[in-house]
Amino acid sequence: MISTGLAQRLRDAGLVWVPVAGDAFQIMQPDFEGDVFTVSDMTIEPHHYPSGTVLGFNGTTEWALDSVEQDKAVWLPREDQLRDLLGESFVSLEQLEGGYAVSARGRDGAVGRHADIDAERAYARAVLAQLETSAPEA
Repeated sequence: MISTGLAQRLRDAGLVWVPVAGDAFQIMQPDFEGDVFTVSDMTIEPHHYPSGTVLGFNGTTEWALDSVEQDKAVWLPREDQLRDLLGESFVSLEQLEGGYAVSARGRDGAVGRHADIDAERAYARAVLAQLETSAPEA
């Protein structure tokens, strides 16, 4: 699982999350620090309203939590989701001594290499690089 900090950087760089069953997330409030939740059709469901998405906790043991606005949560995408986000820009996944590297083609056609301690985090760094290079300049 990617770190909360890396997930926040992805969100801040513009990664859009449309919650579906199986998605892991954290609630960005001190009472829930370190707790990881999973969207599930039975337990935690996304409810879409014109004002935004709310993650509803249906009959869970989370006694203090009925729902939370999506913008108060940070998505922890899985390895397969991160690779899907790279799409055709994905070039390769390489095992290194002590980690992995993902190579991905940038918008300019150049291939960047993004390394971290596990494949999931390396994919996240590659997605982050894609988001940062495609962000509009201020």
